[in-house]
Amino acid sequence: MTAASLSEALRGGAEALAAVSDTPRLDAELLMAHALGCSRSDMLLAQRELTVPDGFAGLVARRGMHEPVAYITGIQAFWDLELAVTPDTLIPRSDSETLIEAAVAGFASATRLNILDLGTGSGALLLAALSAFPLAHGLGVDASAAALAVARGNAQALGFAERAAFVEASWRDAGWVQAVGGPFDLILCNPPYVETMAALAPMVVEYEPHSALFAGPEGLDDYRVLIPAIPSLLTPGGLAIFEIGATQANLVTAMAHENGLSAALTFDLAGKPRALTLARAHAA
Repeated sequence: MTAASLSEALRGGAEALAAVSDTPRLDAELLMAHALGCSRSDMLLAQRELTVPDGFAGLVARRGMHEPVAYITGIQAFWDLELAVTPDTLIPRSDSETLIEAAVAGFASATRLNILDLGTGSGALLLAALSAFPLAHGLGVDASAAALAVARGNAQALGFAERAAFVEASWRDAGWVQAVGGPFDLILCNPPYVETMAALAPMVVEYEPHSALFAGPEGLDDYRVLIPAIPSLLTPGGLAIFEIGATQANLVTAMAHENGLSAALTFDLAGKPRALTLARAHAA
C-alpha cells in the first residue's frame, strides 16, 4: 500500500464514524494507532512510512456499532495517566478531573494524605490523586471484583502498587464503613448518579456497567447512603469530594447540611456543576 492509502483510510474511517461520534477523526486516528500497535502521535509522525493494518476496518466497524473507543483499545487517558479499562469499569472522563483539581486546591500545602476512593472502578480517581500527592497513600473500594482487578493492574503498571490498596465492599451492605476503616484526609467519590429513566447515548447505555451509572428515579440513591457516613470517615480538617450531576448541586448540598457538613461547588471546564467538596461544618 502507498502512504496515501493510510491517509485515505483515516479519512474514510472518520467519514464512517461521523454518524456515531462527535470526534470521528480522532476516533479513527486512535483506532488506527491501536491497530498499528503504536501511539497516536507516533502514527501521525510516521504515517508516510506506514501501511494500513488489516485489523483497522474491523475496529471502525465496532466503533460504528457505538462501542466506545476506550473499550476497543483498552486504554483511556485520565489526568496525567494512561489507564487500562474494560467493560467491567466505567470509562474515566475528563469532567471527573474536576475532583482532582478540587483536591489539589483544598490541600495546597499537604503531602502525606490518607485517601479513600469510593467506587474506584479502574482506579482513576485514586491513582490520579496519588500522582498529584506523591507522598500520599490510598484505598480503593468497589463492589465489583472484576473492576478491582483492573484497578490493581493499573496501580501496578503505573508504579503505585506500594501506595495503593484495594478492598471489595459495597456501601449497600451493612458494616461497609467498618470494612473501609479510616479515618481519611481525602475522600473521592464518583457514585452512580443518573436517573433510572434518563436517556443516555448508545455508547454509554449499551456498553458501560449500569451499576456504575444508575441511582434510582432521581439519581440520588447512592448519595443518600454515602453522605451520612462521611463524618465518621473524615479526619478533622478532611475533605470529601463527590462528583454530581448537572442538576443535583442543591439537593446533594442539602443532604450534606443535614449531616453536619459544609459544601462548596466546583464547576468543570464546560461551566457545569461537577464536584461538591464536603467538610465537617465545625472541623476541629
